[in-house]
Amino acid sequence: MPSPNYLTVLAYAAGLIATLVLAAWLTPARWWRRPNLRAAGILVAGTWGLGALLLSLLPAAGPVMAATALAPHAGVSYTVFDDLNLRADKGIGAPRIAVAPAGTVVTTTGLRDGDWWQVSARIDGKEVRGWSSSLWLRRAEEARR
Repeated sequence: MPSPNYLTVLAYAAGLIATLVLAAWLTPARWWRRPNLRAAGILVAGTWGLGALLLSLLPAAGPVMAATALAPHAGVSYTVFDDLNLRADKGIGAPRIAVAPAGTVVTTTGLRDGDWWQVSARIDGKEVRGWSSSLWLRRAEEARR
């Protein structure tokens, strides 16, 4: 399957071609004799609109598979990149229940909601379970490099 960037370029290229064909049929020829802002606006708006429409019609199987592959499995260890807030629930508005210092190893429970993963960690000798943003985690083997 082609990469998402390749598909994006193809969708917008097809949008540009469709815009040029439609503009040739639907607008007066005198609009195109000399470059002007009206012609540029039609090309930009048509390319963006038709390209976005084509892109939305493409199957989303590639990105869905990639997101599934990145989902945390229970028992996977990560190293905290910087001091990490563990929260009672998902989101930055949830109460903070602990702070895991940089370098702490956390283990996923397998629960996730977008970028928010439930993890457990040993902090000050106590086992703490809470939610954290996955953006602040590194796989344990990455941290050793």
